[in-house]
Amino acid sequence: MDQHVARHVHVAGRVQGVGFRWHTRAEARALGVTGWVKNLADGRVEAWIEGHEVSVDTLVAWLRSGPSGAYVEEVSVVETAPRQAASFEILR
Repeated sequence: MDQHVARHVHVAGRVQGVGFRWHTRAEARALGVTGWVKNLADGRVEAWIEGHEVSVDTLVAWLRSGPSGAYVEEVSVVETAPRQAASFEILR
């Protein structure tokens, strides 16, 4: 059975200024997962993703390459407890 899970993700590389957050939100919404994505001051992108395990893992796999124009060097993923987010948003 597909369980509800959450992942806290940090993505490093050329991931700002390439539409990474907007593409991530579009992918997340298409997969039916909730959470958020935001840029960090150190140049990384941070995301909180939750939903059905298969969908969350699919988005995490997508984050390993990102949209065209991005160059992902490293992705760190931490499993965590879901917070029951209502939608997937871009945070500022």
